[in-house]
Amino acid sequence: MAGRLLDYDPETAYKHAQVAAQRAGRVDVVREAAALTAYATGRFAEALRELRTVRRLNGSNEHLPLMADCERGLGRPERALDIAREEGATGLSPEAQVELQIVVAGARMDLGESEAALVQLGRLQPVDDDQRLRILGARAEVLRSLGRADEAEELEAQIPEQEEPTDPFMDDIVLYDTAEVWVEDDEPEDEDSGPDAAVDADDTIDEDDVADEDDVADEDDVADEKPTDEEDK
Repeated sequence: MAGRLLDYDPETAYKHAQVAAQRAGRVDVVREAAALTAYATGRFAEALRELRTVRRLNGSNEHLPLMADCERGLGRPERALDIAREEGATGLSPEAQVELQIVVAGARMDLGESEAALVQLGRLQPVDDDQRLRILGARAEVLRSLGRADEAEELEAQIPEQEEPTDPFMDDIVLYDTAEVWVEDDEPEDEDSGPDAAVDADDTIDEDDVADEDDVADEDDVADEKPTDEEDK
């Protein structure tokens, strides 16, 4: 859940990661999620602590660039440079190597060494287009620190505006107001049912009752006439 929310709602992702860390604190991927969400929300001290824990758990140095950037975020650029000099940094993937050098350039800029930072960024070879754009952004930031705003704007013009991240799963959720749902009855209405049918039934009952009453009346008349015939005899 934290990974799904990280891009468009990092604060909620952080809360989910914290709950997971409380329940499975010795699982490296859980602590990694806690570190990444803390970093994304600007909690650099917490992120650095979690990243160190992850390295102790799995022995990987893959997050050295993030650890160095956390040191920058805490206002300690010299420590960021120390991390970049660690032995484990030499074994990073080409992508991670470039990311670490971007952080190093930023640390040099923080130390007032903007010219050196600009030279370092110019030597980097990005592994993909996303990384190329990040290098352009870093170079533009260094140029602005040197007072070269026009050159910075030229570089920034090459960077497309990022779209606002949205939840890719929101399209799968549909809400219905059950009060507005109409269920059509496909069964045909029985011709013998309904108010009219009830009236017809009452009429039929009344006619039968009248017929029975007439029959009873005729029988009574016949019974009355029989004694008269006997008297004549």
